[in-house]
Amino acid sequence: MKMLVTGGGGFLGRRIVELLLEEGHEVRFIARGAYPEVVALGAEGRQVDLTNANAVAQAVQGCDAVFHVAARFGFSGSRDAFWAVNAQGTQNVINAMIEHNVPTLVYTSTPSVVGYKEDQEGIADAPYAKHHEGLYGETKAEAEQRVLAANGQKLQNRETLRTVALRPHLVFGPGDQKLIPTAVSRARAGRLPIVGEGTNKVDLTYIDNAAWAHLDAAKALDSHTAPCAGKAYFISNDEPVVLWTWFNALLPQLGVNAINRKISLSTASAIGAVMEWAWRLLPLSGEPRMTRFMAAALARSHWYDMAPAKRDFGYHIRVDMTDATARTVAAFRHL
Repeated sequence: MKMLVTGGGGFLGRRIVELLLEEGHEVRFIARGAYPEVVALGAEGRQVDLTNANAVAQAVQGCDAVFHVAARFGFSGSRDAFWAVNAQGTQNVINAMIEHNVPTLVYTSTPSVVGYKEDQEGIADAPYAKHHEGLYGETKAEAEQRVLAANGQKLQNRETLRTVALRPHLVFGPGDQKLIPTAVSRARAGRLPIVGEGTNKVDLTYIDNAAWAHLDAAKALDSHTAPCAGKAYFISNDEPVVLWTWFNALLPQLGVNAINRKISLSTASAIGAVMEWAWRLLPLSGEPRMTRFMAAALARSHWYDMAPAKRDFGYHIRVDMTDATARTVAAFRHL
């Protein structure tokens, strides 16, 4: 089968490309930049901006399924910029699939769509956040709802579109260029305090498990009435850890002292609000070190029930947390 992966040059997208190639599929991927190292694996690469509907349609044409992984992520930037990529860009993918009779869409969402305003402990489902403290979560929630609403829509050849949304949580492992490298860098510089009491439990997701979840879902999505069709699923390693205990066990193995300094959630939220204000009004580069969303994510518990994913599309853990952590340490000893 011919598969399209949007964001195929990124951390999760590339791993999905690799697994699809290993299974013998023909793979096309799109990204804003050039990724010759992914092309060298045997995939066809195209430089495409999701906001360009015509280019998206050309990329979708001739494919059997789409893994829509690409998104704008971050804590700074305009609403229009986030909306154009995450919401309208996703709509461009949906429209292109309908136009070119591509029936299967696996969408990479995020737990951020339900937010971290409260502890989320062992939940299988939750309503969308009424108020998002970041544009990423807000626009991804809009995109997810569009994807799920598109399930069952008629294609041009009168077949039906089938869709599913996956919400992998805190993906880590070899190849990660954001989560672990950023956290280690800030810890080394003394710029990463424990937010809250340091006892909050969270789910993490090893990269292989996150990628395999997408392939599992695609295989199960054989019609718009499949058990997983038109639904969203949290994805994790199904082994919640005490975040700061896990991280402080990881740091010394990477040559960094464990973190002892604490600040309260209220203090971190106040700092985040000031930084958000500064980044909106001043020509500051990069990302703020703290935001209200980040403060809540670092202080609250957020772990999820994998039973629905296991039941509806056979999701299972290929790499447990012990092995995942060991592989991650081996990959990042150079940091």
